[in-house]
Amino acid sequence: MALQLLQKLQNKHFLSLAGNGIMSVLGMLNMIILYRALPVASIGMWVFFLSILLLVDTFRSGFLTTAFIKFYAGASPERAREVVGSAWFIGGAITAILVLINIPAYFFISYLENPSVVLFVEWFGIIYVASLPYFIASCVVQAEQRFDHLLYIRFSSQGIFILFVIFMALTKTATLQNIIYAYLAGAFLTSLFTIFMGWARVSSFKYRTPACISEIFHFGKYSVGTTLSSNLFGTSNTMIINFMLGPSALAVFNLGQRLMEIIEIPLRSFAATGMPELSAAYNAGNKEWVIDTMKRYTGLITVALFPVCLGAVALADVAIAIIGGSKYVDSEAANIMRIFMTFALLYPMDRFFALTLDVIHQPKINFIKVLVMLAASVGSSFIGIFLTNSIYGVALAGLIPTLIGVGVGYWGLNRFQPFNIFSILTTGYGQAVMLLKSYWYKLSAK
Repeated sequence: MALQLLQKLQNKHFLSLAGNGIMSVLGMLNMIILYRALPVASIGMWVFFLSILLLVDTFRSGFLTTAFIKFYAGASPERAREVVGSAWFIGGAITAILVLINIPAYFFISYLENPSVVLFVEWFGIIYVASLPYFIASCVVQAEQRFDHLLYIRFSSQGIFILFVIFMALTKTATLQNIIYAYLAGAFLTSLFTIFMGWARVSSFKYRTPACISEIFHFGKYSVGTTLSSNLFGTSNTMIINFMLGPSALAVFNLGQRLMEIIEIPLRSFAATGMPELSAAYNAGNKEWVIDTMKRYTGLITVALFPVCLGAVALADVAIAIIGGSKYVDSEAANIMRIFMTFALLYPMDRFFALTLDVIHQPKINFIKVLVMLAASVGSSFIGIFLTNSIYGVALAGLIPTLIGVGVGYWGLNRFQPFNIFSILTTGYGQAVMLLKSYWYKLSAK
């Protein structure tokens, strides 16, 4: 029985969901420890540092991830080596350029007044170099749909980091500087692990070709803009709150927003497994199949998330107390979580509309859409703080870019193949009922 259960769970959907779930659980555990071990202001500085670090990393991940999967998946062994080698060239070039930009910044550290910015300038370059091999390895295993290997990579990077954090918490040595040492160690050791396992494919660098580099570059120039602009939503909020309301307010806002991981886990997981299906439908020239696949994923996730959002709104105070500790119980964190959860059901449409636009070779629509969303997000966040003088204004402002994203995505896909947006919900409901009946039938048959 146990063996049969394990065999059933060995599928790409479960492994992708498990990978994202483990990352989120470890990240949440790490957050619980950090929020108790560090002062509120230090937490705000760490959130700012990590947000800017991940934003800059988008230049590399946004340029390569989608393009790599598109050109690698289903390719011949010779073509696959060529794609990996070309990806190594582009990834290395982007890393080198950003590190070269970072080096002169060291000479201006004494002129910087914000400690969060100083922290970023000091550590960005070395962390970016240390994470390159395991980033390439993640692209390779995802393109091969080896989500078990992707699970190992994610568990390694987050697991090593959290082990160091737990040690520092137990030995009372948790400081912001030591936390960064632990983060660097996690990236470096995970890269060594992927090189040792052969997943990073370092030897494929010699198979790069100018033609393949050009192909990846021209596709990636749009996808990087879309990914970068998307990540700027959260980072722009981080910067606005940090400089207008202070790091303590940022710590509270991040705590409330951090619990959105319960929405992001299934979105990231099914986006990873859905893209190959959408690509297969598009490559077969079947427009209806493309839209039906998108509706099936989007609708099912939306329906499944409905009770989750209701529960999160009702139990927000309990969640904040567990994760942040007693010092955040009477803060705005719980209400921030409630605000985000009220319009989180729009996220599956926004995510899968954008993913499908990429698959049907319309990344330009995505790019323009995200730029409009970013402008709306920044503008509405400033207006929100001006009207409320609190982080509530920033949270409420998040609805505006989400509505823009869904609207433009729906318009773009309707140009490709007309469909009714409400059919997404009916399709999702039908899928959910079918799955529940199938599960109930299997239980009754035993």
